[in-house]
Amino acid sequence: MQLNPRIKFVLLIGVFVAPVVAAWLAYSGWHPAGRTNYGDLLEVAPLQQTSGTVHDGAPFDLGTLRGKWLMVHVGPARCDAACARQLYLMRQTRIAQGKEQSRIARLWVLTDAGAVAPALLQDHPGLYVWHPAKADFAEQFPAVHNRIDHIYLVDPLGNLMLRFPAQPDARRMMKDLKLLLKASQIG
Repeated sequence: MQLNPRIKFVLLIGVFVAPVVAAWLAYSGWHPAGRTNYGDLLEVAPLQQTSGTVHDGAPFDLGTLRGKWLMVHVGPARCDAACARQLYLMRQTRIAQGKEQSRIARLWVLTDAGAVAPALLQDHPGLYVWHPAKADFAEQFPAVHNRIDHIYLVDPLGNLMLRFPAQPDARRMMKDLKLLLKASQIG
């Protein structure tokens, strides 16, 4: 099949013009409607008032965890079934990251002065159980005051940036974390 020289010329021009048009559209802010993240992106805000104590009473400032991605559960010391499931998902999601798991820390922010069951702590080695110094610390996490439990993600710079649903899909949560770890130049 022999192409008309005029059609060859138009195709040749199209090969060179199409990338320029695509670049201009991307630069001007147009993006396809598809969404790749599972968790809800939050307005990025640094965590305030990060001083407190760990479950055994020793002082601990969350600033020492800077440089790590932080998965956060906020709730009372009495851990019900939903809390236990979230702690389990946080642990398994971290483990599923393989060699990258050292870049992730897990934090349980206690909203009351109760004591955590020792058996629960044994099931979750490496989990930071933390009492904030100020009672209003939990108000920084959207939906906490509505008693809707989410798993939150704090970036390595200490900014609250993402929230997973109250009953997250573990596979999709793992995928989000994997993508963030791959794209991140810090933490």
